[in-house]
Amino acid sequence: MPTVLVVDDDLTLREVVSGYLERAGLDVVEAEDGHAALAVAREHSPDLVVLDLTLPGLDGLEVFRRLRSERGDLPVVMLTARGEESDRVLGLEIGADDYVTKPFSSRELVLRIQSILRRAAPVATSGSTTLVDADLRVDTRRHQAWLGSDPLALTSREFDLLAHLMSHPGTAFSRRELMEQVWGWEYGDESTVTVHVRRLREKVEVDPAQPVRLQTVWGVGYRWDGATANGRP
Repeated sequence: MPTVLVVDDDLTLREVVSGYLERAGLDVVEAEDGHAALAVAREHSPDLVVLDLTLPGLDGLEVFRRLRSERGDLPVVMLTARGEESDRVLGLEIGADDYVTKPFSSRELVLRIQSILRRAAPVATSGSTTLVDADLRVDTRRHQAWLGSDPLALTSREFDLLAHLMSHPGTAFSRRELMEQVWGWEYGDESTVTVHVRRLREKVEVDPAQPVRLQTVWGVGYRWDGATANGRP
């Protein structure tokens, strides 16, 4: 049974979210502030953290940085009450797996958490499906990626987007199509895709400002051309 750590200083919100998660078959632990969150995470080793961005004392961003420094693969869903687009995507900019803006649907939050947990779960198999583009390798079975000999630190959302694009080279996808086909979202903020594309370029392109692999198709969306298609070995 996966364990989810819910971090929020609002007791009512924690109880509501925890109740929905428990009814969905998940084990839940809670923390009301940043310092408690770090202590609970070390004690219980959660499989995912639901983290409020605005916490008393140690704020959510600092908690996130410390969690990732200790467990770089730990999925994190940010909660924020802010309404501006720049604030809504802040969590994604620093590497969170997802974000939800308050007020939110508890059922939608549960579905997003379940989706992340499914993608993060190891797959028991003796085989391996590997996507290769020059010095970039993606193992979809092991959920790992490398650039040359260096492993890539990708969130589950970034990994899924990269694997999907590499599996369909030369195909242009709109942001809406990527949201639906990669993450199963029938609705949501399309700027989420833009943020993930920018972060992927920072990790797989030699010059993110002049991308070779992940191309923008103006008026449409994005297309994976790959290094080999652009004359790189």
